[in-house]
Amino acid sequence: MSTLMAASNREGKKLNDVIFQAGAAVRQAIAQHGSDAVVNGTLGSFALDDGSVACLPVVEKLFHALPMNEFVCYAPPVGLPGYKDAVIHAIFADQQPDAFIDAVASAGGTGAVHMAIANYSEPGDAVLTSDWRWDAYGALCSEIGRNLQTFSLFDGQRHFNVPHFQAMVNAVCRMQDSLLIILNTPAHNPTGFSLSSDEWDAVIDVTLAQARKGKKMTILVDIAYIDYAGEKNDVRSFMKKFTGLPDNVLILFAFSMSKGYTLYGQRAGALAALSCSKGVIEEFHHVVTYSARAAWSNVNRGAMTILTMIQNDKALQQELEREQRTVFETIRKRSGIFIKEASECQLPALPYQSGFFISIPAHDSAAVCNHLHEDLIFAGPLAMGVRFAVCSVSADKMTGVAAKIKKAFDVVGE
Repeated sequence: MSTLMAASNREGKKLNDVIFQAGAAVRQAIAQHGSDAVVNGTLGSFALDDGSVACLPVVEKLFHALPMNEFVCYAPPVGLPGYKDAVIHAIFADQQPDAFIDAVASAGGTGAVHMAIANYSEPGDAVLTSDWRWDAYGALCSEIGRNLQTFSLFDGQRHFNVPHFQAMVNAVCRMQDSLLIILNTPAHNPTGFSLSSDEWDAVIDVTLAQARKGKKMTILVDIAYIDYAGEKNDVRSFMKKFTGLPDNVLILFAFSMSKGYTLYGQRAGALAALSCSKGVIEEFHHVVTYSARAAWSNVNRGAMTILTMIQNDKALQQELEREQRTVFETIRKRSGIFIKEASECQLPALPYQSGFFISIPAHDSAAVCNHLHEDLIFAGPLAMGVRFAVCSVSADKMTGVAAKIKKAFDVVGE
């Protein structure tokens, strides 16, 4: 019998965030060797060439101009008036399907994922996502009594593994009457992979096959990195595919202001829902608003005000998009150096289209990352490999990194 005070179902709960631990090692190295000597590939934020976390100028300008009441006053649990429409426009741009749509404010994209799991999976049931994934999905599931299961993201040719996705969907649906599927695309964390139009067709076909059997199917699309995935309407074109779905197929979107608006610490986002059934969307509004009130009551008023101001002003929208494009091009230049040099030294990085991270499969990622510390290079050791943040390393520092990672792989026998 435990002598601890926590409830029995909390015994053994302990956060082991390897990325934050890697960040602590970076800070120690900078204190000892100076920032110029250190390559910080652990940071999940866009950084300037000097390594400092960047904020989009238009966002910073609006933030500093807000009156104090936009910081200190409460906001409604659903979000400020106008925020819902601003979120919906930010999510879809010109690719909004013909369907009923609603959105409720959340504490960042993490809060949106939490509300999706809490409301669209049954206690004890499985939630399905890819094996390469953001590690927090597992904690978000286990925290509220769900079981995260995975399918292989890539097949032997490193394409989206449709057969294994289908096999896992079918297997889980044999055991339960509903299924929540989480897909982080485009610009997947941690690989930079994005589903193609044909791959989206396959996902929808697999989902519809179960819906025709009477299963309740929900797809949560985590679009945290979408604003740095390419031209805004091109990378959202898959959203038009969600027109005309049956009533027992629900599409959710986890929206975040962290990446696209460089407001990481302000913790503002939303969970949006799309359905051809008005009743399904009315139910969504009620159950998710209840979750929001119970979990955090309300979220950052200032951040919601900024998004609403931008989406309601064409000039501000254009200014934002120009600045986002600059960030996208900067990351593309940095990642291009890494990919080219990885190919030259035969470092087997996973397919990368866009986004903040590139990953390399490894059996002992911790050993690889520890060896890289000798070269003052820091990366994230994940369960399936090494994650390197191309969003935070300047082009000058990026040169030679891939070769040093390959050397570390060779030394540890990967």
